[in-house]
Amino acid sequence: MKKSRRFFITGSVQPVLFNAYIKENADKLGVRGFVRTLEDKRIEVFIEGNLDAVDKMSAICRRGSEHSMIKNVEERDSNFQGFSEFKVLKI
Repeated sequence: MKKSRRFFITGSVQPVLFNAYIKENADKLGVRGFVRTLEDKRIEVFIEGNLDAVDKMSAICRRGSEHSMIKNVEERDSNFQGFSEFKVLKI
C-alpha cells in the first residue's frame, strides 16, 4: 500500500547536515519526495512510498540526527504525487 506524508520539523538543526541525513535515510528505505529548509527555518519533508517505509521515515524525522535537537514535528497525510526520486531542494 502506498502512502504520502508531509512533515514540518522545528528545532536546533544544522540544515545542510540534517537535510543530507534525511536524504540518506530516504534513499536507504526507497522512499521518494523531497526535503527543504523553509524561509522560517523549519524543515519540510515530503515522503511517499510503501506504508512501512513511510512509517520508518516518520520515526527518523521525529528522532533527528545525532547532532540535532528536534522540538516539534507537525505531520500530515498528503496526496500521492508520484515522485521518481528523493531530492534536497533549495528555496
